[in-house]
Amino acid sequence: MQIQGHSAIVTGGGSGLGEAVARELARQGGRVAVLDVNTAGAQRVAADIGGLACTADITDTTSLNAALDAAEAAHGTARIVMHIAGIGSAKRVVGKDGNPAPMEDFERVVRINLLGTYNAVRLTAARIAKLPPLDGGERGVMVMTASVAAFDGQVGQEAYSASKGGIVGMTLPLARDLAQHGVRVCTIAPGLFETPLLLQLPEAVQQSLAASIPFPPRLGKPQEFAELAAHIVSNGHLNGEVIRLDGALRMAPR
Repeated sequence: MQIQGHSAIVTGGGSGLGEAVARELARQGGRVAVLDVNTAGAQRVAADIGGLACTADITDTTSLNAALDAAEAAHGTARIVMHIAGIGSAKRVVGKDGNPAPMEDFERVVRINLLGTYNAVRLTAARIAKLPPLDGGERGVMVMTASVAAFDGQVGQEAYSASKGGIVGMTLPLARDLAQHGVRVCTIAPGLFETPLLLQLPEAVQQSLAASIPFPPRLGKPQEFAELAAHIVSNGHLNGEVIRLDGALRMAPR
């Protein structure tokens, strides 16, 4: 499926990897709705790319449906859906004070990263399924975002790894489930990328992280993530796959 002329939705599009994806889809002629819980970020990106900004909390069905309604009214039902929204987390099971990690922290990460992604998938999939098929029977494409932490979780990443591992685990079942509707589903598992959160670390830490990547020995660029996401849309035989984008990185325990 080509991006040109089609409506697209990007959750978490107000910054980082989501912003890069929104910009790339717009560059290739997509009509992009930028969804983010951060209204200012969504508005900034949408203004730059001539898209639509929608405030949306992916864990809240009412909020998300309202954003999808607004995007549909402006651009038509999206055939391209990029699920990028998520949060990071690091907390040891037993803290330095000897106390167990708060259960609320684990629940919050799983709720946003895993349940939020599934919520966005189910709501957008139901809309895509009602669209007429394109050539070859395809109706749409979804790309979810996991992490190398789904496979190589580090110390303290129990919640984050579990949430991203859940996304990896539901990729193939979703692709099989939505095949009857002509919807392809893939997941990208990025390694260490130049996101706003990572770039807040001291320069020495950034350089150390970059040096741990076999090749190229640098942090990934958000544009590289966006290019892969766009390629998944255009490559009609990519389906049910989880693609690591990490420069051959395998994370150490800590």
